[in-house]
Amino acid sequence: MSQEEVAKEAIKHALKALKKRHLVEEGAHAPAYIALTRPIISQGSEWKEKAEKLEVELQQCYKAQSRLSEQLVVEVAESRALKASLQEKENAIAELEEELTQTRDECSQLKKDLEEKIRALELLMSEHQELKGQLEQLTIKAKNAEAENKMLVDRWMLQKMQDAERLNEANALYEDMIERLKASGLEKLARQQVDGIVRRSEEGAEFFAESTIPSICKNRINAHEGGCASILFEYNSGKLISGGQDRSIKMWDTSTGSLSNSLFGCLGSVLDLAITHDNRFIIAASSSNNLFVWDVNSGRVRHTLTGHTDKVCAVDVSRVSSRHVVSAAYDRTIKVWDLQKGYCTNTIIFHSNCNALCFNTDGLTICSGHVDGNLRMWDIQTGKLLSEVAAHSLAITSISLSRNGNVVLTSGRDNLHNLFDIRSLEVCGTFRATGNRVASNWSRSCISPDDNYIASGSSDGSVYIWSISKGDIVCTLKEHTTPVLSCTWSGLGKPLASADKNGIVCTWT
Repeated sequence: MSQEEVAKEAIKHALKALKKRHLVEEGAHAPAYIALTRPIISQGSEWKEKAEKLEVELQQCYKAQSRLSEQLVVEVAESRALKASLQEKENAIAELEEELTQTRDECSQLKKDLEEKIRALELLMSEHQELKGQLEQLTIKAKNAEAENKMLVDRWMLQKMQDAERLNEANALYEDMIERLKASGLEKLARQQVDGIVRRSEEGAEFFAESTIPSICKNRINAHEGGCASILFEYNSGKLISGGQDRSIKMWDTSTGSLSNSLFGCLGSVLDLAITHDNRFIIAASSSNNLFVWDVNSGRVRHTLTGHTDKVCAVDVSRVSSRHVVSAAYDRTIKVWDLQKGYCTNTIIFHSNCNALCFNTDGLTICSGHVDGNLRMWDIQTGKLLSEVAAHSLAITSISLSRNGNVVLTSGRDNLHNLFDIRSLEVCGTFRATGNRVASNWSRSCISPDDNYIASGSSDGSVYIWSISKGDIVCTLKEHTTPVLSCTWSGLGKPLASADKNGIVCTWT
């Protein structure tokens, strides 16, 4: 039974009790009222007093009944308020119980997640310990390898020193032999001999000619549209070969300045050129990532050498055998090619891009000039780095080997031109000029056939010529109006040719 029903029953019971008491009091006082109504003279005063007393008691009873009724009403109101408060508290308790249930569920889920995370952490800790152990083992191996490498480097340096001593002895013997040959009047044989390699029976043998200092522009040829980056002469000939941005190779008669032949088929700009010593094949390095080999007689492309993944910026042919070709590209590789078979035989990978390269006279080693300013020497058969030297503070743009193969000329973006002894890579001379500014990363300079002069183009359109023996500028040629990108000297001693950024080729005598 609810509290409201209990209160109602209590009120009813109290009312019944009051009515009953009222009836009992009325029944008790009835004889008195009757007696009072009787006309008894003798008992009048006494009964009157009793009646008054009883009337006062009756009024007090009514007052008490009124107070009880008011108190009952107040208690009923309080009971209702308490009932409403109790209901609110019961609702609040129900909500709190529901929240408690949800919180317990969440706590249980979080406990499960925590257990999973703890297991995962334990697994990671075990893996970390394993990796730490492996790292310690690898560190020990690396230290051992470093120590072994240091030992091998020391042995290699010792061997190189011994090789250098033997080479110096051989050079001394060679120079002594040359002196004896000159003394005996065999100068012709001495000129045909280069570092012990006799070319007298070899097709394409080079002839010695004294170079003259050019001063006059004999021909000004509008050779290529968009610029000409590479020019060279045929061996033992005055015929000039040029390659340009228009993807064509052109051959010029320098005595008249007329075009004698054009070769097509290159898929990109020509960045460098080379020709075999028998003048049968021309090789072009292209911005299309390929090298193209033309047969001069037929004018057709004989090979397309593929394998580089970026523009090919340098190419050269061996002086010993026209079969071997080397190329350098901006994919940080130097490749060795077999020209007869038409495929790559070796690849040298290095962190610094190579801008220029050339074969040494032995046909087994090459010199390369790199963007980091270093001159390096490689064995093309093994791909090993034989030696290197910091030649320039900025990128090397050109490498040119002297006719006798004893010195190599390098040019750099630091506007210096250095001569290095090919055996020791020591600087033999440095050439500079106030107005001489190297125009691009592939600006080519050259040495005269008699190894007496150096020619280099400048960004102001001038061609500067130095005397190697004096170390001074002997001539400055001005005909170009745009930066000169390439210079080359005919093996006959003259003329000198230069090419600029507008595709103009000038020949100087």
